[in-house]
Amino acid sequence: MTTESRADLVAAEDVLLFVNAAITATGQREFHSAACRQQLSLDFLHAYVRVNYRRVYAATLALDINDHNAVRIVRGLLEHARDASAQDKRTEGRLIAARLAALPPQRVYRLFRGLRAAKVNNRRTRAIMRDWLAARPDPAHDAVKYRAGLKTAVRHAHLRLDDGDAVPGQAPGGPRDTELGAFLFRPGRLPRYRHRLLDAWRRAHYEQGAVDELPFTVAEGFAARHGMKREAFLERMAPRMTRLERLRTQGQRRTAGASVLPADVDLTVMPLTRLALYVLTFDTELRRTHRAELTVALRTAARRAAGPHAGSWGRVAAVLDDSYSSSGSGEKRRRPLAVALACHFLLEALASPGAYTPLWTTSATDALLVRPWGPTPLGIRVLDALEYGPDRLVIVSDGWDNAPPGLAGEVLRVWRTRLDPDRRTAVVHVNPVYDADGFDVRRLSPSVPTAGIRDAEDLAALVELARFSEGRTGPAELHAYLDRQVARFVAGDRPGAPR
Repeated sequence: MTTESRADLVAAEDVLLFVNAAITATGQREFHSAACRQQLSLDFLHAYVRVNYRRVYAATLALDINDHNAVRIVRGLLEHARDASAQDKRTEGRLIAARLAALPPQRVYRLFRGLRAAKVNNRRTRAIMRDWLAARPDPAHDAVKYRAGLKTAVRHAHLRLDDGDAVPGQAPGGPRDTELGAFLFRPGRLPRYRHRLLDAWRRAHYEQGAVDELPFTVAEGFAARHGMKREAFLERMAPRMTRLERLRTQGQRRTAGASVLPADVDLTVMPLTRLALYVLTFDTELRRTHRAELTVALRTAARRAAGPHAGSWGRVAAVLDDSYSSSGSGEKRRRPLAVALACHFLLEALASPGAYTPLWTTSATDALLVRPWGPTPLGIRVLDALEYGPDRLVIVSDGWDNAPPGLAGEVLRVWRTRLDPDRRTAVVHVNPVYDADGFDVRRLSPSVPTAGIRDAEDLAALVELARFSEGRTGPAELHAYLDRQVARFVAGDRPGAPR
């Protein structure tokens, strides 16, 4: 192998390592590592890849990475703009605009505040902020719900607010010469506002009835100021809550009883992984009582996520980790187990009818009742799975094989080198947990491709990405794949778009 080809392989490995981190790591505490170690590890990876592979660093925005790392990449590109060529800046600008459009607005406003604190105020940054704000569907809603963030963005980018309603008696020419500008920069100047939501905010300072007209997160502060009882307030606000707000406050609101599913939560429209997380919040008795409804909802979400790939994977066996470490951490409670549960139903949809075999590490036979407990005997379960002779074996685990340690890696090595050198069975390991010490997700064997996973819905795409880590495809194919993803992404088929 030449020095040049060896350098290309190292570059490809670095890229895959960073992609795995950008998918799984959020800088929060995991079961095996503290938050500070996670953050230090991410700091190093972002700096290393941005400096050495800036083009790939930007292209990662087109992949299904998590929001935390997407924001970090955008900020890194804008803070270090002088390192990019004019052509790179044009490509980065399109990627950044597309990614910001897919991010939750609160994260974007937090990014804008970070850019202001870092004194990043070049022309490209101002244009990106201007275009994103211009595309917001309701500026008045943002002014009420994200007041501090919108003020920061307007000031930092020297933007004009144009809501069509001039402030009476004030000459035009600045951001404060509109009703929205007066609301943000001179609250109390106008006796009333023409916009219903702005005026509701004004009245909510002294009128309880106006609280119900505000977005839930804004109304919470006014409810506390007026001394409103929490339970009664939540019941009044339920119709105005988003789906996630209803889920978050469900335990604080009146319900029909501990054995009844909440009536105001539509399970059929929830994404698969979020639905799995929600199901795991129920106790065993409730899951058992409502087995039919929950199973139908999970299978419906799985078929929706499988899309055109449904039934196309042939015979599939899955080793699913429900050991104690799948309980996650205080910040990511039960998330590894939820990913495994969601993958279970998705793999059932992807396999040919009746050709799916799930094997949980605790030997559980009822997926709906799984709970995190016990050690992680991955090696034994991998042996059991291979006995079925599947076309595909998918392992969903954090990779901490400990009963006995290292058995899974040895089983996979022998399988690949002695029993199945022709690779009749495709084996892939997807890992929902970032290993801060290794700067990557933990791997079981060098002979088996491993990919980080955050949402089960991305499984099919991650299996395609994982093949690059097997060494049978070169760096050229990896960069071609990234270029295709960038073209798809900037064309509008982006993460977070409706599936």
